[in-house]
Amino acid sequence: MKSSLPGYVPQGVVPAVLLPFNQDLSIDEASYRRHLDDLASVSGVTALTINGHSAEIHTLSFEEQQRALEITVDQVGDKLPVICGVYTESTLQAQRIARMAKAGGASCLLAFPPAVLMFRGEDRPEVFVDYYKALGDATDLPIVLFQFPKWTGLQLSMDTLVKACETVPTIVAIKDLCSDPALHEMQIRTLHALARPVNVMTTHSSWLMGSLAMGARGIISGAGSVIADLQVALFDAYQKGDMPKAAQVGERVYAAVQAFYAKPYIDWQARMKTALVLCGRLPNALVRPPLKAIDDAERARLSHWLGKAGLTSDTVYRNT
Repeated sequence: MKSSLPGYVPQGVVPAVLLPFNQDLSIDEASYRRHLDDLASVSGVTALTINGHSAEIHTLSFEEQQRALEITVDQVGDKLPVICGVYTESTLQAQRIARMAKAGGASCLLAFPPAVLMFRGEDRPEVFVDYYKALGDATDLPIVLFQFPKWTGLQLSMDTLVKACETVPTIVAIKDLCSDPALHEMQIRTLHALARPVNVMTTHSSWLMGSLAMGARGIISGAGSVIADLQVALFDAYQKGDMPKAAQVGERVYAAVQAFYAKPYIDWQARMKTALVLCGRLPNALVRPPLKAIDDAERARLSHWLGKAGLTSDTVYRNT
């Protein structure tokens, strides 16, 4: 068993991995290992996130989450830190998952807020703080807090976000999906200026260039499961102030975003898996219900935008 990294703080490009399935919808462990190897081979990737939305975490049993972590740590744990998602409705179950992640060699947690809090949990902001504190009490692993859009009912107000970060010393970063550019910039300025700074990692793929220009310290994104190398090139260009390079890479990132995140948005996992099938990296694009496969018309649209992004079997993961 490879050990976790004490004091780990996420930054840079962190793809959120997909989870391939067999025809019976069990985990395709061989394809998963190849997918992990592909991402770990991309120069500039700083960590991998597992058991998140891109891995269809809503369908995974505790045992499957544990197995996914075992495979990941075994396959790439000597190369990259592993950030393990915590996705559940129950604080007690979240603590169980956190302890499993620690024992399994994860270096960090990605903490999703319990979906039950969408029922105006914002009116009781202390329940969010209590949830993250309970995770911090369960293990000493660093925590990435997942900040959601306002419309979900799961977004922490600025005051609550700061209180959570100040109350729970193991919160070291947020994955920001607030979907509000003004709030995003405020979070960057505020959290980076705390006495104990908290990194803002963006997942705003639809306006990634703007997000990086505001000072986000990294990217955690399911899109990275296909375009990790483009995300690395774009992030590096901003770090170096190379705006011509950023503009060049940004055109390709934009095309990939059109491929993955068009309406209906719910199909994005199926689209990314299909993209990797078209690029010869996955044997199938199976997703677990209630998600559905894309149809032929959508497959043709996807192929068009992949072409615009320069993504082929010869270039995927190495086209920059």
